Amino acid sequence: MTQKKIAVLGPGSWGTALSQVLNDNGHEVRIWGNVPEQITEINEKHTNTRYFSDVVLDDKITGYDNLSTALADVDAILFVVPTKVTRLVAKQVADVLDHKVVVMHASKGLEQGTHERISTILEEEIPADLRSEVVVVSGPSHAEETIVRDLTLITAASKNLEDAKYVQELFSNDYFRLYTNDDVIGVETAAALKNVIAVGAGALHGLGFGDNAKAAIITRGLAEITRLGVAMGANPMTYIGLSGVGDLIVTGTSVHSRNWRAGDALGRGEKLADIEANMGMVIEGVSTTKVAHELAEMLSVDMPIVDTIYNVIYQDADIRESIIKLMRREGRPENEYIIEIKGLN
Repeated sequence: MTQKKIAVLGPGSWGTALSQVLNDNGHEVRIWGNVPEQITEINEKHTNTRYFSDVVLDDKITGYDNLSTALADVDAILFVVPTKVTRLVAKQVADVLDHKVVVMHASKGLEQGTHERISTILEEEIPADLRSEVVVVSGPSHAEETIVRDLTLITAASKNLEDAKYVQELFSNDYFRLYTNDDVIGVETAAALKNVIAVGAGALHGLGFGDNAKAAIITRGLAEITRLGVAMGANPMTYIGLSGVGDLIVTGTSVHSRNWRAGDALGRGEKLADIEANMGMVIEGVSTTKVAHELAEMLSVDMPIVDTIYNVIYQDADIRESIIKLMRREGRPENEYIIEIKGLN
């Protein structure tokens, strides 16, 4: 692919790591953020020490704090901002964008209140004549590993596979490989909901439980994610792919995961407010827990693990008593959710 101009909106850990991937592929990368000191650091020191203390970025990666300037003549825009500000940033983009671009996002969450997926927010706020079909970049990946060029495989999903293939070619190289998928609902719900299960997995670790419990919550958590996603219109096969079980494994088992670390701290008895203050980054799994709980009620989907995590976070339920209650639920057939998906019940 010839060199493209790409604006990366959000100089967080994942935005920075993806900027490096794109730069390695010969593209002109512009990182936009609203903290002038951070942008100055990227431009003058070629570092982003808030997230990577010992990584030096290529000096061709340029930081911008003016959105209009960052978007001038770009071929593509990559949103990597927290879910709660996606709509605001999309509105700002729509106000200054004056030509059609490929729109991508690599964020993972569901909007509180509306329960909407991120691609839906972008479709609503950016006029269709200014964008491609939205392409979701998602899968099992930690910024801490991608930034040092560790092997990473993820998914580019779009309702238009040609747009997904374009993004696949933008990013793919010797250490970073993308597969395409047209199941946007499945990829986005998997990305968002795995953060909830990761909080629960971390909590089990913090409480002192071992690998048996870890395997249990990941497996049964995947069943719950699949049930809700299919109820929202997703392809069930997506959940056994990179953006499904792959992302759930990497997020639900690693100390790199802020959602896992938040759950671990909860399990050790720390207060959520203190955890969020000390993390210094958005813990998407906390807000997504509330959205998932509300969606499950709206769609009449059984999600006992998600409900348990919701009760602990938002209803101040005792975590150990909640686990016992979960374990003592009435016995169920393991493949019941598969029967439900096939419509054979």
